[in-house]
Amino acid sequence: MVFRVSIALVAALVLLAGIAPGPFNDVVQGLLVEVVRNAGWLYLLIVFLTLAFLLYLAFGRFGNLRIGGEDAEPDFSRASWLSMLFAAGMGIGLVFWGAAEPISHFAKPPEGLPPQSADAARAAMRYAFFHWGLHPWAIYALIGLAMAWFQYNRNGRGLISDMLQPVIGRHHRGAFGQVVNIAAVVATAIGVATTLGFGTIQIAAGLQRVFGITATVPVQLTIIAIAFVLYMASTTSGVDRGIKWLSNFNLALAGLLLAAVLMLGPTGFIFDTFTTTLGSYLNQLLTMSLRMSPFSSSTWVADWTIFYWAWWIAWAPFVGAFIARVSRGRSVREFVIGVVLAPTLLGFLWFSVFGGSALWAQLTGHADLLQALAGGYETVLFALFDSLPGSLLLSVIALMLLVIFFVTSADSAVLVLASMSTDEAGDPPLSRKLVWGVAVALIAAVLLLAGGLEALQGMITIAALPFALLMVLVMVSLYRVLDLEYLLERRQAQRARHAVQAWIEREMAAQADAAQARDDG
Repeated sequence: MVFRVSIALVAALVLLAGIAPGPFNDVVQGLLVEVVRNAGWLYLLIVFLTLAFLLYLAFGRFGNLRIGGEDAEPDFSRASWLSMLFAAGMGIGLVFWGAAEPISHFAKPPEGLPPQSADAARAAMRYAFFHWGLHPWAIYALIGLAMAWFQYNRNGRGLISDMLQPVIGRHHRGAFGQVVNIAAVVATAIGVATTLGFGTIQIAAGLQRVFGITATVPVQLTIIAIAFVLYMASTTSGVDRGIKWLSNFNLALAGLLLAAVLMLGPTGFIFDTFTTTLGSYLNQLLTMSLRMSPFSSSTWVADWTIFYWAWWIAWAPFVGAFIARVSRGRSVREFVIGVVLAPTLLGFLWFSVFGGSALWAQLTGHADLLQALAGGYETVLFALFDSLPGSLLLSVIALMLLVIFFVTSADSAVLVLASMSTDEAGDPPLSRKLVWGVAVALIAAVLLLAGGLEALQGMITIAALPFALLMVLVMVSLYRVLDLEYLLERRQAQRARHAVQAWIEREMAAQADAAQARDDG
């Protein structure tokens, strides 16, 4: 049921966006304005509560509970696990926005700051940290931990509806649960296809910048076709091989590019930017987390923060399901630290290197990245490389990184889509993976041809509102099952201690009786 209805809904939405992209986009943008105006505060509040809840789980009494049970062992090494989290979560986004977002905030800063000023540069870095830091990873971690716990500790099917069982009871397998699962699959399919389309545009722009290949429609379709072959080959080989190997290689390649820009760029400035921005981020975390702009006509928070929060929420079923798939055997504390804190620090370093270098190049006149920004976000990174030694090599590495992040995100998504549209737990059948792989590629191609990507991107943001409310129910549900598990383990530990104590007392009594018998003899 979930599979058939999801495919039908995705086809209908893509048909609308493809046949009438203009009117469809007008309707979506109108709805988007209303959602942001009336419920923008709700996104901010729920995401902030999610972060606070995850930190409580990690450093509270539930920290030692283990996904899969007390004796469960991790399926992957810590390095492979972290690399897969990073690649599936936001790897391609960091490459795309690493230099572009700080430059964009520098040109149009938040908080009413003067554009292209020192204050604007500081705020640009701080909000880049904010948008790619603790909050988005907390969203992913909440859904991932809940899905993993219900799948491995309570014999669930790995579906979104299973997480609600402590709250809605048996209805999680009924009509309500089916609706939740269908919504999650549709949101994931459209989100992945939309991102595939935007990624295609960026790779095409990189090819034009580096090799002079004009970014025509046939070139874009060729990129999608090559990506399809690569991500299907990776998906069919399984998580233990294709996805893990690609993720490990990509993390090493990302580290190479990061180190190269760090050494070739303004190294001292980058480290100064990292420490200064980290301090201001931590100092203003609460203010930024709950900041709206009711006393001004500025739409900056809606255009950036609320859009990001909605996008992360809409993607949470996909990324959370993949995180759950690879996290068996981790304790709650290790899971939260690994999923929330470790990628956040890596993201901070990434933005410090690329965003810091971009701002330095703009401020010192080494490059006019504002002019590059006018040509599209996707051109800023390559314009930055033009101002550094070895620009061609850096651009080639970045293109390789984009392609492989592209593939790892897509193959992870195909695996998750197949799993979420299958009632049985475990690895989904190959035929279902193939159907979703073909569907995602076709959706991206149709929307690129018709110009309907922007409309579906806005629709995902709107669809995030019910998922935000769903996250509240997930927090309640997860707390209940963890509290029950904690009490059960505590009682078992008490019984074990009592049994040991009773055995010791019996042994001591027996030894005393034996000694008394020897004395009497």
